[in-house]
Amino acid sequence: MHMTSREIALLAIALLAIAGFSWFSPWFATVDNLLTILRNSSELLLIALGMTLVIAMGGVDVSVGVVMGVAAWGVGQLLLTNSPWLAALAGPLLGLLLGLMTALVVVIGRIPAIVGTLGLFGVWRTGLFALLGGQWLSGLPGTLTGGLMHSLLGVPVMAWIIGLVWASVWLVLRHTPYGLWLLAAGNSEEKARLAGIPVTQVRIATFMISGLLCGIAATCYIATYRNVEMTVGGSLALEAIAAVVLGGTRITGGSCSLLGTLLGVLLLRILQNGLLLVGIPSLWQTVVTGAVLLIVLSSEAASSRVFTFRRLA
Repeated sequence: MHMTSREIALLAIALLAIAGFSWFSPWFATVDNLLTILRNSSELLLIALGMTLVIAMGGVDVSVGVVMGVAAWGVGQLLLTNSPWLAALAGPLLGLLLGLMTALVVVIGRIPAIVGTLGLFGVWRTGLFALLGGQWLSGLPGTLTGGLMHSLLGVPVMAWIIGLVWASVWLVLRHTPYGLWLLAAGNSEEKARLAGIPVTQVRIATFMISGLLCGIAATCYIATYRNVEMTVGGSLALEAIAAVVLGGTRITGGSCSLLGTLLGVLLLRILQNGLLLVGIPSLWQTVVTGAVLLIVLSSEAASSRVFTFRRLA
């Protein structure tokens, strides 16, 4: 697997950011802090993988953060009944179900993805608030935490799971018809249909895979924090979109980079962590994420105009 110029640039920027923050803060380059950055990247990476697929097929899903929140609530409820194995499975299953509901609204209902998922964001957010009764679900048992945080060959089980998920998505994209169909649908849905590609099934499957990954992220979230707050996942959709686009996936669909998504997630978390350590309030993290997204989209739009001009000339 060779690295593209975008991926090399992202890696270089991340290394420069690490060097810069290490200069300004003696606590940044510590082992504990770097492990914290990796840990804080877990849920975002899983959700960004699903977002990569959704954007690659020419869609978007702004409800993914709340989907994770609802799935996390289900995991927490089962943990309270002392059913850790059922709780571990509940996250992915709930995420898959919510992903199917998203597909029914957007694909079967033929509602534009941005509109449909924005509506679902409001529905799931209100539903989560009602399920929690206006209070945090906190003090959850640590049985799930012990299992996922247990080390295997010196690496936490959770890290193995996330690595396996990333590799599985990569293999599916590279070595199954689904990967080709996904990118073809993202390039031109009309041409894909004329070529005999089952576009509707591909779109439904993609939203379901994204939901499944949100559910796995919910299980990881509960294992780490052992609580569910009412605002959980509120900014994850914006961060996931920013990481995916930053990583080189074209916002209009038709191409994607899973390695780029991974590097985009790490860069965002490095920037957020570093800014916090140098004394900039956490409130500005969302501003930084939004600014990064705008800069990348603006540069891509400018590049596209230059390319079109050269072709016409």
